[in-house]
Amino acid sequence: MRFAVTAVDLQRHVVSVEVDADDEVGAREVARQRGYTVLSIARSAFQLGRRKPRRFQSTLFSIELLALLDAGLNVVEALQALEEKARTGEARRIPAELLAALRRGEPLSGAVSRFPEAFSPLFIATIQASERTGDLKLALSRHIAYAEEVDKVRKRVAATLLYPAILVGVGTLVMAFLMFYVVPRFARVYDDISTSLPFFSSVLFAVGGWIGRNSALTISATLTSVAGLIYALSRESVRANLLASICKVPAIGERMRVYQLSRLYRTVGMLLRAGIPASSSLRMVSGLLAPNLRPQLERTVALLSEGRAMSVALGTTGLTTPVAARMLSVGERGGNMGEMMERIARFLDEETARFVDAFTRVFEPVLMAVLGVAVGLVVVFMYMPIFELAGSIR
Repeated sequence: MRFAVTAVDLQRHVVSVEVDADDEVGAREVARQRGYTVLSIARSAFQLGRRKPRRFQSTLFSIELLALLDAGLNVVEALQALEEKARTGEARRIPAELLAALRRGEPLSGAVSRFPEAFSPLFIATIQASERTGDLKLALSRHIAYAEEVDKVRKRVAATLLYPAILVGVGTLVMAFLMFYVVPRFARVYDDISTSLPFFSSVLFAVGGWIGRNSALTISATLTSVAGLIYALSRESVRANLLASICKVPAIGERMRVYQLSRLYRTVGMLLRAGIPASSSLRMVSGLLAPNLRPQLERTVALLSEGRAMSVALGTTGLTTPVAARMLSVGERGGNMGEMMERIARFLDEETARFVDAFTRVFEPVLMAVLGVAVGLVVVFMYMPIFELAGSIR
């Protein structure tokens, strides 16, 4: 939620700013990290018609900053250019506050760490590592490549699920039209006919008639159920339990694990190449893994602290595959674990993509057949009494 904060900035001016946080304590901490002395804090009032501010695009910021650095500008000049380019909003405010922090003598990593809502911990860690090596452009290019790979995988999954989602949506609308509009009217027609109805037709018309007589109650119950489902899925504990149940399905569960390992290897590989130690890298990516895999990751970190090799630690805790284990051993011998883990992530992504492609080729026709059969059965049951009546007339 959003909070309005009245505070004193470092120039001793009273200012009003808005911050995003879960509660007032979090909002106060965010303001303090930005260098403000909080005077008062209140939840922002809801304003009808007010547009939600656009979220700060850290990847676009990285791309533009890298382009300016490549053009020969220093960090301060690049941030000034980004501030002048943006007119309003977060895209202008954040570069301005980063500039103010640099002018106070803070390092760039300390400046970006003041904005946890805009910059991920991975980005902050990458900037910190670049300050030790002195190569900010290389760190930015690695972070951009990482973000593009993650975005590519996300778009691939979204594109794969789009067509089945459309099929389910259209099928649901057709069934709703039949059950809420067509079937109740057929039921009223057959009520005036004294002839007996086939069993399945009588069941269908009984349900349709009840829906027609209690349409408001049915719609309210349906909307309440949908809202309850959305609320339940918004709870992290529910999502974790659902994911754990899916992971128990033999074929799908293994592919979910491979997808999780791909995210793990890609992120850890990027952090290792940035110069961050293995144990710290694994701790930082804990939030990216599914809850059922986090205890295994904690065990891996413990094994690393005992002096075990990363390939051994990951293999012992089950956070690897046969191919990945061999590639990790090669990376340890060659001293290029970061690059090798990114290669493993690409290999696992391709494996996941092949499985998803094969699964959708089978799932989409099956889904179409199920929806077609469901709609067809409703139509046949509606017209079956007419067919029997026509046969008796002959």
